[in-house]
Amino acid sequence: MPKIQETPLPGVGVRYEFATENGDRLGVITYRTGRRELLVYDRRDPDACSDVIRLTDDDARALTELLGGSQVAQRSSAEAYRADGFTIDWTPVAIASACAGQTLGQALQPVQGLGAAVVAIVRGGRTIPSPGPDFVLGIGDTAVVIGSPEATRELITALQRG
Repeated sequence: MPKIQETPLPGVGVRYEFATENGDRLGVITYRTGRRELLVYDRRDPDACSDVIRLTDDDARALTELLGGSQVAQRSSAEAYRADGFTIDWTPVAIASACAGQTLGQALQPVQGLGAAVVAIVRGGRTIPSPGPDFVLGIGDTAVVIGSPEATRELITALQRG
């Protein structure tokens, strides 16, 4: 059985990684919000991912079922990451997102006072800290969100609406 490396990501969650018998490296990031990402590392560059696949709770359960794993351990570990009531997550502003071209104030109007906030925008490799309500979101931006797991999840959902 391959050795699984566990790396805590403070304020984010936990990253798990392992190498398959034929040398491929795979990983999973379990975010405090419950979201998961499946990481497929590039064989030529062990620090780069050749693919990142975002999984919803249903996606993760289906994949677990296909691979024959236990869902009980998966759920209990996800709950443990929510224990301290604070999380950091991020979401890209996609072409289909209704918030592209809107100000942050307009995009977040439905979720104001929820207990989460956009603390930075990453645009073209540059980080813009503490964007104000007049900041205009662009396609390809990545919004960095902080708050309780539930509020963070709702704010991200608001930013992803198409």
